[in-house]
Amino acid sequence: MNTGLYRLEWTRLASGGHFFGRPDKAPVNHFRTGLIGLAVVLAAGCGGWVLLSGHRGDPVVSEPVHLVAAALLEPATSPATATAPDGLPLDPEEIVPEQPAPIDGLKISSQRWRRGGLGSNALVTFTLRNRNDYAVKDIEISCAFSRRDGSHLTDRARMIHDTVKMKSRKTFARLHIGFVNVNANQARCSLVSASHI
Repeated sequence: MNTGLYRLEWTRLASGGHFFGRPDKAPVNHFRTGLIGLAVVLAAGCGGWVLLSGHRGDPVVSEPVHLVAAALLEPATSPATATAPDGLPLDPEEIVPEQPAPIDGLKISSQRWRRGGLGSNALVTFTLRNRNDYAVKDIEISCAFSRRDGSHLTDRARMIHDTVKMKSRKTFARLHIGFVNVNANQARCSLVSASHI
């Protein structure tokens, strides 16, 4: 008992007809509709983002600054009008004693360098001596690299986030300063700044 339906479906499929009543172009139409919908959603999202990000900066500009009014209300005293207990005017240098900078008490007592990392990295070893009556931290050093004949090649700076105690010395071994020219043969490091603790 064969009704021959299987031949009918295979012949319709082979001839480019529809299989089970679905047209062949339906997936393409769904893909185009989804692509158009995605473009609309992206455009709306970008537009909303531009509007909201532009709006975020407006309150900061329109707020009044209260610090200026507070500074104007505070009476100003000039160093020229300050007087000593005996009534004589004071010299401005006498009012605020000059404090030595933390860098003044620091000194690099010894230094040397070598190459690392296939010859392009500068590794510096140096000893810092702190003669101050206080500890220092956040020490910035600058190293100048030159050729064998003394001609300058490059400068590199490095911040050392370490502490050197008062009246002591500390050695920093193989500190990576940065990338240097392969022709560099000499290095000279100096102190730039330091912070008081």
